[in-house]
Amino acid sequence: VMYHRLLKRTRPIKYLSSNSSFALTDHRFMCASLLLQLHSDVDKGDGKVKYVLSGEGATSIFTIDENTGDIHATKRLDREAQAYYTLQAQAVDRITNLPVEPRSEFVVKVQDINDNEPKFIDGPYLAGVPEMSPLGTMVVQVAATDADDPTYGNSARVVYSIIHGQPYFSVEPKTGVIRTALSNMDRETRDQYVLVIQAKDMVGQMGGLSGTTSVTVTLTDVNDNPPRFTHSNYQYTVLESLPVQSVVARIKAADADIGSNAEMDYRIMDGDAPGQFNITTDENTQEGMIILLKPLDFETKSSFSLRIEATNRNIDSNFLSLGSFSDTTSVKVTVEDVNEPPVFSKALSELVVSEDAKVGTSIGRVSAHDPDTSNNAIRFSIDRNTDLERFFNVDALSGVISTAKPLDREANSVHNLTIFAIESREFTPSRTLTNQTLDINDNAPVFAIDYETLLCENAMPGQVIQTISAVDKDEPLRGHRFYFALAAPVAGNPNFTLRDNKGATGLFSRSVLLPQFQCLLIFFQNDAEISPYEPFLALFSVCL
Repeated sequence: VMYHRLLKRTRPIKYLSSNSSFALTDHRFMCASLLLQLHSDVDKGDGKVKYVLSGEGATSIFTIDENTGDIHATKRLDREAQAYYTLQAQAVDRITNLPVEPRSEFVVKVQDINDNEPKFIDGPYLAGVPEMSPLGTMVVQVAATDADDPTYGNSARVVYSIIHGQPYFSVEPKTGVIRTALSNMDRETRDQYVLVIQAKDMVGQMGGLSGTTSVTVTLTDVNDNPPRFTHSNYQYTVLESLPVQSVVARIKAADADIGSNAEMDYRIMDGDAPGQFNITTDENTQEGMIILLKPLDFETKSSFSLRIEATNRNIDSNFLSLGSFSDTTSVKVTVEDVNEPPVFSKALSELVVSEDAKVGTSIGRVSAHDPDTSNNAIRFSIDRNTDLERFFNVDALSGVISTAKPLDREANSVHNLTIFAIESREFTPSRTLTNQTLDINDNAPVFAIDYETLLCENAMPGQVIQTISAVDKDEPLRGHRFYFALAAPVAGNPNFTLRDNKGATGLFSRSVLLPQFQCLLIFFQNDAEISPYEPFLALFSVCL
């Protein structure tokens, strides 16, 4: 308790020196505790003078006894809430409320005590450090704050220590910097550590307050592990029918690293199948995919041997001393036989037969063989959808194709047949044959149209009456050649002449003027040289 009394009266009377200050320890005073006492020489103790207090905290925190001038604290003081209070005190006449002393101002300073523990504002912490780091590598810096007065005593002076996390890490007492305490910590052995860091005030002395935080340290990966195949050799079996560009097998080298440090490339170093396979990396799984580049044939080669190498894609030069970052293994690919369809042995695609061929005439032969090692027997048949009228047959065993009906080139000159070669129900390959029917002279020529020619009686001799033409269903190799002549009954008629144009037409004209009506017969024949058969005749009438 501070007691202040003015021993002498001066004008104006000052019972407290202006801008006086008092230091009070926070939390020391209980409610209604006496802080200090004011007194004026004007006060004779007769009750005519009273004391008045104003300023920060007046009436709420600080009160004054108007009769005695005693100032009390009604609440606990906390420096961290408010460190200073400015108050004004004055003695006034009780009746008139007029001041009997000038107003005096004083400052109450709350003196700090160590009542706040250090706090980690940013905790808990997450940090990372590369594995295999040297001793003393910085990991992270932690920081704690103390709300106590840093200018007074050691209440806010903090030191750091590690409670949990040794012997792997250490912390610098003054700075809070955490460093590795062991060298070459291996992520593949242990990848995470949880540290407990303490911050203690009073420079760590006895009685100091403390706070803690956790620091989770993760060892980040470096490429310190090479790829390794788990086996020195691998065996795979595939069907010989596997399509080109299919994945034959997947092979993977194990790598204890993660992320980009575990990425690897594969290559075929050597083997007995150049150009048969390729290998690429599956970027999602880091597996080596062996890809088929050429068709497999069990009968040609039933197995392949490959030498595969896996190499890390991103090699850290700091760890080359650990050894090679690649590994090799052997792969054997065995081809499994499948039942393949028969194969036609000869490229037979077109047959020729004369239209006068007798039923049962052989026109050709197809052959096929079984490419499998079993070499099963082959049976042949005709797809009747391509021979609905059954003009042809095929011998099931020999493959000989023969006529089954008389052929007529004028009705159908080309037959497209599909021949099946059957080994089993599973495989039925086919081959399409074109059968062309050769022509013979088996059709008589006919006039292109029906002629009916009218001739005026005053027509002049030598006048062309009609040009006639003929057609023939047959198709001789050198084209048609018809011979035109008057039929025998009128061959000697002097009134008309018929001139052969040496082709498919004849020119009919009047020879002399003869006023009468006549009917003439004309015959013509086709070229006997193009066929050994007898010529055919056709008649033509001209009426006058």
